[in-house]
Amino acid sequence: MKIQTSVPTSKVARASQFMKAGVKVGGNYIKHYSKKLLDPDLSKDELHKDNAADIYDALSELKGSALKMAQMLSMDRGLLPVAYSDKFTMAQYSAPPLSGPLVVKTFKTYFGKTPAQLFDKFSIEAVNAASIGQVHQAWKDGKKLAVKVQYPGVADAVSSDLKIAKPLAVRLLNLNERDIDRYMGEVESKLLEETDYELELKRSIEISEACAHIPGLVFPKYYPELSSKRILTMDWLEGMHLKEFMKTNPSQEVRDRIGQALWDFYDFQIHTLRQVHADPHPGNFLMRADGTMGVIDFGCVKVIPDFYYDNYFRLVNPDTIDDAQLTEEIFENLEFLTSEDSPKERAFFSDLFKQMTRMLAEPFAVESFDFGDDAYFNRVYAFAEGLANVDELKNSKVARGSQDGLYVNRTYYGLYAMLNELKARVTTTKPEWLRSTKALV
Repeated sequence: MKIQTSVPTSKVARASQFMKAGVKVGGNYIKHYSKKLLDPDLSKDELHKDNAADIYDALSELKGSALKMAQMLSMDRGLLPVAYSDKFTMAQYSAPPLSGPLVVKTFKTYFGKTPAQLFDKFSIEAVNAASIGQVHQAWKDGKKLAVKVQYPGVADAVSSDLKIAKPLAVRLLNLNERDIDRYMGEVESKLLEETDYELELKRSIEISEACAHIPGLVFPKYYPELSSKRILTMDWLEGMHLKEFMKTNPSQEVRDRIGQALWDFYDFQIHTLRQVHADPHPGNFLMRADGTMGVIDFGCVKVIPDFYYDNYFRLVNPDTIDDAQLTEEIFENLEFLTSEDSPKERAFFSDLFKQMTRMLAEPFAVESFDFGDDAYFNRVYAFAEGLANVDELKNSKVARGSQDGLYVNRTYYGLYAMLNELKARVTTTKPEWLRSTKALV
């Protein structure tokens, strides 16, 4: 695997990496359209593959918020062509790691000691490398530990990286610049939180202790005395990431048990704690043959405001959508509808968001749900893809949807996607007030 000996930290150096990626993407388009002159039926598959590789290579060298964006996009199968989501998935747990000297330098900065002086044994070669930091194995007092080391300069570059990356995102994803601006503050605040390992340590201990009663979940013990603002030490958990685990051909019973643990984990956090592990990608879960699952990485936690929670989940109740007046009131509260809308726009967007709500809330409308039902997910992805071509959305004068929904929706999207890949059948536990009062047909 490629080893990085340095990370660009200055604004100029990081901007140059983005520019280099943009130039390569432009060159790929020229190459594609030159070939298309000779072959009018040429698809964009090769173009997407080349662009994905060039963009990932540039972002992986930058680390931090740039690579985190790729990681987030890899979960959005309806937003990106497959070539991008497949390549960007590497950002979840297999980015190029940093060299040993940079790791040692980080320890000296925050502890005044080398890893060898802090631990009985420390593996200088990273076992996993993701967007914000990389993980090393260590041993102390007979215990095997996981030590997460943050990449240099990541925290200081969050704000400038997002500003530089915006034009590339607008061009590549055909996104509305106004929509990106609306949510940039929410993304920036969460990325800054993810670089604060002292905050992550506090949240990791609090949430893992609160969720320890949920069957099938395993959490590591954390070590404050071996942690700092940029280094986090915890017990080493055994297990496999989702794709690796599925290659072992686990039984339906085991997949269902893990899927149920996943569902119950998020159900408890959202409805009881009102804060949630908002980064449900496969790199943060370790699955085992006995149907248990380790949970790691509480860097991205979304605290759900009461007003947003009350309105969002009232909408999820299947009975609400049949009450036109109540539904419209909630759409206004969630900022799907605005005071600037004309009667025609109001009718159009009400109908559109009702369709979306019914579809995404289907698992809540029943007592159990088969997440292995690809027909359901194909409908969801087709609907999401269709939204990109809705002129009324593209030309809307306002961005729609509360910024609080960004990470709540992403949480459910990631949860659904993982359950789909597991092909799990799950009892969809939920608060009583979310159940329909009408007899299920």
